[in-house]
Amino acid sequence: MIVTALTEMFGLDHPIVLGPMGGVAGGRLAAAVSNAGGLGMVGGGYGDPAWLKTELALAQAQASRPWGAGLITWAIGDGILELVLQSQPHAVMLSFGDPAPYAARIKAAGCKLICQVQDVASAVQAREAGADLIVAQGTEGGGHGGARATLPLVPAVVDAVGSVPVVAAGGIADGRGIAAALMLGAQGALLGTRFYATSEALGHDQAKQRIVGAQGNQTQRTRVFDIVRGYDWPNGYTGRALHNEFMARWSGREESLAQAADVETPAFWAAASDGDYDTAMVWAGEVVDLIHEVEDAGSLVKRMGAQAEAQLAIASGLLRKP
Repeated sequence: MIVTALTEMFGLDHPIVLGPMGGVAGGRLAAAVSNAGGLGMVGGGYGDPAWLKTELALAQAQASRPWGAGLITWAIGDGILELVLQSQPHAVMLSFGDPAPYAARIKAAGCKLICQVQDVASAVQAREAGADLIVAQGTEGGGHGGARATLPLVPAVVDAVGSVPVVAAGGIADGRGIAAALMLGAQGALLGTRFYATSEALGHDQAKQRIVGAQGNQTQRTRVFDIVRGYDWPNGYTGRALHNEFMARWSGREESLAQAADVETPAFWAAASDGDYDTAMVWAGEVVDLIHEVEDAGSLVKRMGAQAEAQLAIASGLLRKP
């Protein structure tokens, strides 16, 4: 059994955290990850109250072990944090923005404050805001993120934040990646894309199958899907998705896409509803090379945990007395 500051903080069997993917990481997936010994997280996304009420209630009812919820910091609307806290999660994760305005309310509710960051300066900001856990997210990850790669970012954040435990994210999909994260000084790993391809994840089966069939060089960071959906993301954040026809048509023509929104936006939402992923996006990271099937989340957590343990045992065998 791997024991780290992360596993001790939440009583986990495995140093594995579910990435709170908006619209994908619902209550059922979060509960499955938690019940298998990881830390499940409901993805609050842009803060749809009706969706959150449903999915938070599922997590609260089905999870027998600690679980949490994640929010996009810059998109937190009136009453959304309070709605999340009413469901009594054990942790709230804030990503993409200054956590300071929300930290006191989260901690006063008895929740651990997890802050996801994409650079060292933001990690220091999170530490000063009182983060109990910091997620250092590399650009290899799917969905929104920054420009720093995981391998150099994680130890840099570890060095910068002192005693605050760090979790690695971005480019991790199996026990080998989890073990590597521990060797970088992290206390565990947060995985998103790998959990997208699970039976409990929300979303179309076609999206999951696209992840299974894709290769890492078929992912790309882009702003086009935010523009067509009307989301004004702060500078510095782009989204990594599987390359498709819509991306090919509009990459490099972002201003033209914004001007064509009256036509393109309704067509995009129709495609998303129909599961047409030649137009709609599938957020996915470079780890798609390592994903070969859709499986249930509980078995996945246990298998990755065992693989990480085995990998660490292999690593210890590399040491020889002189």
